[in-house]
Amino acid sequence: MTTIESMAHPLVVEQSRAIPVAPGEAFAKTMPMDLVRLFDRWYGPIPPIKAVHDQAGAWDSVGETRIIELAGGGRARETLTTVDVPGEFGYLLNDIAGPMALLIDHVDGTWLFEPAGTGTKVTWRWALHAKSALTAPALPAFGRLWRSYAARSLDTLSNYLLS
Repeated sequence: MTTIESMAHPLVVEQSRAIPVAPGEAFAKTMPMDLVRLFDRWYGPIPPIKAVHDQAGAWDSVGETRIIELAGGGRARETLTTVDVPGEFGYLLNDIAGPMALLIDHVDGTWLFEPAGTGTKVTWRWALHAKSALTAPALPAFGRLWRSYAARSLDTLSNYLLS
């Protein structure tokens, strides 16, 4: 694939974890979860979320927005793009500022909740869109790092859902 083609096609990365709670419960507790609690630690160059600003409402309707402030000075606007209770919700991260803005133009994120045995398979997926043809080749390295970050975040989510 050429560099220009890689810009047109996002890099999709995902991580899943089975959690012994019902899909409806997993969805209902994950969607409104405090992001500062879920993403509370650095993972290599990926910073924790420091604060969430400008959120109006309960974060449950398509079109709602908020600003995600990251440690280290980064930020992004998050817009809720899909809500399909209890199966999935999706969001767009754009207006990215800080170190990640050098690499990524925007991210299409999705949380999926699928029945799995007596619990739920929770999948967190990011479709990463490169900032430019020059940064597109670096996305796979970032994607590998993100998968480890996501695995740790799913551990935190599992502990929260089971508490």
